[in-house]
Amino acid sequence: MLQNNDIFPSLTFARAGGGEIHLPGDLAGEFGVILFHRGSWCPYCNAQLAAFARAAHKFAEEGIKVVSVSVDDREKSEALVEKHKLGFPVAYGANARAVSAVTGAFVNDDPVCLQATGFVLNPEGRVVTAVYSTRAIGRLMPNDVLGFVRHLKSLAKK
Repeated sequence: MLQNNDIFPSLTFARAGGGEIHLPGDLAGEFGVILFHRGSWCPYCNAQLAAFARAAHKFAEEGIKVVSVSVDDREKSEALVEKHKLGFPVAYGANARAVSAVTGAFVNDDPVCLQATGFVLNPEGRVVTAVYSTRAIGRLMPNDVLGFVRHLKSLAKK
């Protein structure tokens, strides 16, 4: 598992809508949130991603970037983006076992997917907190992330 102050490993994924997502590089210079979600079929993941979409203006005000990653295929990922009007990058086609090997995320066996895992990174790409779930519940939520990042920024001003 990744620990606080670890540099997030370099990972590249296909992006819904085209192109690629490069982590942690695409988040560099800002606080970042990386959400591994189980898939478009998971009601808890849908609720989490929709909540982050609703909070997009607050994240923009704080300069916090968000990305989400799953094993879903392109079509399911693009439908998820459309369904919840996700304004942040959504990666698809992740190899659950390979991602787990470098991040410590738990893997569900049937169906094979990444369990809900969330990371908050500082502007240098270092982990400032990680939330690992072994099942569907237990995940980062927008208000918690906003409060935490605001707190970290206030400490940096002292």
